Amino acid sequence: MSAGPYQPIVELTRGRIVESIHFGAVAVVDVNGKVVASFGDPQVVTYLRSTAKPFQALPFIERGGDSYYHFTPREVAMVCASHSGTDEHVAVVRGMQEKIGVTEGDLMCGAHYPYDEPTADAMKVRGEKPTPYRHNCSGKHTGMLAHAKLRNLPTQDYINFSHPVQESILQVFADMTDVPADKVELGVDGCSAPNFAVPLYNAALSFARLCDPHQLAPVRASACARITRSMMAHPEMVDGPGEFDTRLMEIGKGRILSKGGAEGYQGIGLMPGALGPDSPALGITLKISDGDQGSRARSIVTLEVLRQLGALNESQLEELSAFGPKTLTNWRKVPVGVSRASFQLKK
Repeated sequence: MSAGPYQPIVELTRGRIVESIHFGAVAVVDVNGKVVASFGDPQVVTYLRSTAKPFQALPFIERGGDSYYHFTPREVAMVCASHSGTDEHVAVVRGMQEKIGVTEGDLMCGAHYPYDEPTADAMKVRGEKPTPYRHNCSGKHTGMLAHAKLRNLPTQDYINFSHPVQESILQVFADMTDVPADKVELGVDGCSAPNFAVPLYNAALSFARLCDPHQLAPVRASACARITRSMMAHPEMVDGPGEFDTRLMEIGKGRILSKGGAEGYQGIGLMPGALGPDSPALGITLKISDGDQGSRARSIVTLEVLRQLGALNESQLEELSAFGPKTLTNWRKVPVGVSRASFQLKK
């Protein structure tokens, strides 16, 4: 059974039979562009969504914006984040905006209740409505505003495709993925900023280069290193308390970079040496074809890919078991089946 470029990747059982199947595709690429492993079609073209955020931050960091505005590593991580909207996250974004000289009213990301449930519940009890600060992309948008201010560009239309900030982002993304800018598929993200679709292979290559930028120009290589160091040092900024990207980077201890996106997309970077002495940097991208509503498949697939590659040991997988295969229960908590990975990487 298959669905074009996607293959069965996670199955959910009930009783003795498989009841539901998620389809997906995976690309694992080294820093030299070699496909190390794959599943499904690594050339399938799909949007990165929020997985693109480190690359959207890159031209700002490359221009020295983090130094100019005295951004801390936590704040650099926030520029690359899909944060869960806690009070701590809001405080970091507010502090960044004070350094830049912009306000919440300049954000064009929209508003939604925090993904962090205790924070959202507390807001509802207080009768507090969500504002753009709580939006998971407010750090990225604040970074785009900082980029515009750094170059003395207008801030009112910073999300337009033709704005110089967005043109710079597209060109850097094209450089990192080896896809010409005019061949990158463009769309509007949930936060209203431009987003990009390229083959899984090219996106994985960009993550490998992000994690080992020695082949890039020195200024870009330095910016890549500042981004990866900041994200891995402050994973609580990139996602949120107990969330998948945060926990994976905490347990990866400086060896694993993780950035998820909407609609079942995930990007992973393995730093040089993560698989043993002299092992090359690897980029991993995967897509769950149905969008993975309810987040039933993406983390299971990610952990299974890392297990098959040898990037996580049994102890680490146990620490991440909340995100892995699980027993399925009904409303009375009676076990009825399991969810589990159902694929083997082609190496």
